Amino acid sequence: MLRKAPLAFSLLLLAAPALAQAPTPSEKPASPEVASCKSAAMTVITAREPEIKDIFIDEDGLTIAVSETKIEDIPVTRIIMGEAYLRTDRSDKPRRFLCLLGEKGKVLLTFFTQR
Repeated sequence: MLRKAPLAFSLLLLAAPALAQAPTPSEKPASPEVASCKSAAMTVITAREPEIKDIFIDEDGLTIAVSETKIEDIPVTRIIMGEAYLRTDRSDKPRRFLCLLGEKGKVLLTFFTQR
């Protein structure tokens, strides 16, 4: 059993650089729709609240619904709802997140509420 320990340790050392380079969930959203929503939300929210450094959207708990509705004459094609955390230097604050997407993936609205 002690003979296998150096082999396991060597494999761990070889895998460590690959694990260290893996993107975190907040860096690379899984879907382009979520990436668009995050980008639009960051632009708006950091203009109002510069202490917010990042938004982490919990993609595992998201609801992404296909929509065939309109707001006045503007088509809404996707509705994304879920949990998001606004990251500051102090703490993460869990919020409810809503994003409406229009034609060609254009972000129409991003909205956060406190829980």
